[in-house]
Amino acid sequence: MSVRLTWVQPEDLVGHELRQAAQDGRDAREIEERWYAAGGGPAPDRAGASEPPAPPRLRALAGEILDELALLESPLAADEPTALDEIVAACPHWPGGPEAAPVVGRDRLHAAWLGRAAGCLLGKPVEKLPLTGIRALARPTGNWPLTTWFSARGVPPELLAAHPWNRRSAPTSLAENIDGMPEDDDLNHPLLTLLLLQRHGHAFTTADLARLWLDALPAGRAFTAERIAYGNLLAGVEPPETARRRNPFREWIGAQIRADVHGWTHPGDPAGAAAQAHRDAVLTHTANGVYGAMFTAAALAVAAGGESDVHGCLAAGLRVVPPHSRYARAIRLGIETARTEREFDVVVDRLHDTYADTHHWVHVLPNAALLAAALTHADGDFTRSIGSAVSGGWDTDSNGATAGSLAGLLAGAPDALPEHWTAPLKNRLATSVPGFDQVGFDTLAALTHQEALRP
Repeated sequence: MSVRLTWVQPEDLVGHELRQAAQDGRDAREIEERWYAAGGGPAPDRAGASEPPAPPRLRALAGEILDELALLESPLAADEPTALDEIVAACPHWPGGPEAAPVVGRDRLHAAWLGRAAGCLLGKPVEKLPLTGIRALARPTGNWPLTTWFSARGVPPELLAAHPWNRRSAPTSLAENIDGMPEDDDLNHPLLTLLLLQRHGHAFTTADLARLWLDALPAGRAFTAERIAYGNLLAGVEPPETARRRNPFREWIGAQIRADVHGWTHPGDPAGAAAQAHRDAVLTHTANGVYGAMFTAAALAVAAGGESDVHGCLAAGLRVVPPHSRYARAIRLGIETARTEREFDVVVDRLHDTYADTHHWVHVLPNAALLAAALTHADGDFTRSIGSAVSGGWDTDSNGATAGSLAGLLAGAPDALPEHWTAPLKNRLATSVPGFDQVGFDTLAALTHQEALRP
């Protein structure tokens, strides 16, 4: 018997690091040939662990190869720094601090929490499904474009067999079985950020976050880059090296899904939100992975200020991202494609043509392009924002959550969100984060409001 852990075993990480090397322009051909000649395999396509386990000699080689790959320099490094001072220097339009920052109200924060939960829940049953499967499951029920929850009712059995729902999520995320908001890492991390601010305030350090995770985040509730960093912490590795050591997921979406509370608590201050998100992100991510957190926090900060539309929020997010980075190009591509194409399915097809063959479905770049496209195309409408974000595939629950967060802020109050999205949540969130299980979204709004007011 063996325990096949996802996202941590060296033989499963090599393929991901080889793919990241190719994206970075690092020449890993000799190392790649040696890996396959020794019997190594590619990265698992959609899951986090391969079968069967590797023999000891191959696992040992995998560790050596991961260390060798880490020494290869990226030709893109100059355009994609990770240190905050270098990021600021690379951004010609880095925003200044507000003269008098607006105050974000509880109702707006309540709508943000509800929007994040609803968008996440919409995407849960189709997470990991290919785009063709998502479309095939929604269309027979008349739910395309997506305007309500997925349902198995009315879907032909042969389609359900060909495109099975996400196994872990389907029992709690279809229209016929939703009963409050189930646990999800896209909600756990905002809770942890809230707890971080309660304990340490806005001046928290990356080490403070690391200690909080070890205290309050079950290891099994961390995934991809977060799980690697968690293991590195347990091995005595200090941040920010936790983000770099044998971590092929350092430019995936994880830091982006942790950014919301940083934006919510900096209304009208995108620079402050981005800097705070940076201290969080570098525990687990580098370069484009960090930019995902900074972009999201800045965009949400502008939305929290209540003085801009969605397009102004996205523009503010771009100002904190190095303009020559791949992340900035992904955001610009998403926005431009959404402005060019009238039908959102066409927008999605064009983005998949660009990224699907080269990037994993959890990588930050395709998801960033899709998120920007969905928000642009929806033009602030809540249902279209989360529906478009989820309908584009890839990391459906994470994209739905971030789209719902921003669209919720722009809506301004819980009552401004359609009731068919908020009523099934029953003002109840399940979580393994200590002290928050079954918490109400109204309570979370009040707690977040306190942190937004803190100097």
